[in-house]
Amino acid sequence: MLELLSNPQTWIAFATLTALELVLGIDNIIFISILVDKLPKARQEVARRLGLFMAMFMRIALLLLLAWIVGLVEPLFTLPVIDKGISGRDLILIGGGLFLIWKSTAEIHGSLEGEDDTTADGARAAKAAFTSVILQIMVIDLVFSLDSIITAVGMVDDVRIMIAAVVASVGLMMLFASAIGRFVSDHPTIKMLALSFLVVVGVVLVADGFGHPVPKGYIYFAMAFSLGVEMINIKMRKKTATAVKLRQQIPGGEE
Repeated sequence: MLELLSNPQTWIAFATLTALELVLGIDNIIFISILVDKLPKARQEVARRLGLFMAMFMRIALLLLLAWIVGLVEPLFTLPVIDKGISGRDLILIGGGLFLIWKSTAEIHGSLEGEDDTTADGARAAKAAFTSVILQIMVIDLVFSLDSIITAVGMVDDVRIMIAAVVASVGLMMLFASAIGRFVSDHPTIKMLALSFLVVVGVVLVADGFGHPVPKGYIYFAMAFSLGVEMINIKMRKKTATAVKLRQQIPGGEE
């Protein structure tokens, strides 16, 4: 153990894998933030932390089942139309991608059309909503965890380093998850942008499952660029609103 800790390559691998896990976890944080935003304020933080804890334990469990992970990439059957062997991993990616597309599209529709929150039993409905959110988080955790762990296995050989990187990355996610959740909730345009990119991520997962992987660097670059543009728009809108307010306060100013 001391020999492992004293090896510089260990720390380089740990830092690299932690950074990679953080990048791959962005989709998960955004999805969790959007889901828990539907819950009462008092339960949002509980659901957010529970969702991230489940993601961490799921990734650790998958790391301890490396033989099973390797077996998932073996073809189960072949699709003659595309002449592609479909493995267990492919089925999980396709199913998870379709779920992400469906859920994100439903959230976009709900945001645009409005949702009916009336209910005969508020307490029962709140409990059902909490359970539903947790189940949906578990489904998407499995998809993102599988993708993340397969990437980690290809980078590092020592399971201990992988587990340490997963724990560290989830810990960092927890530090920023609340702030990200509040920001997404307070800015409808950011929420719509995030939902749109989750649809894209779902399409990418389905494409990967059918043997047409798309480099995620393109997706993350587009996401970062769009977010940067939207941040500029938010700042410009605030400056415009402040300027209008100041003019209205000045005697003789424009109404």
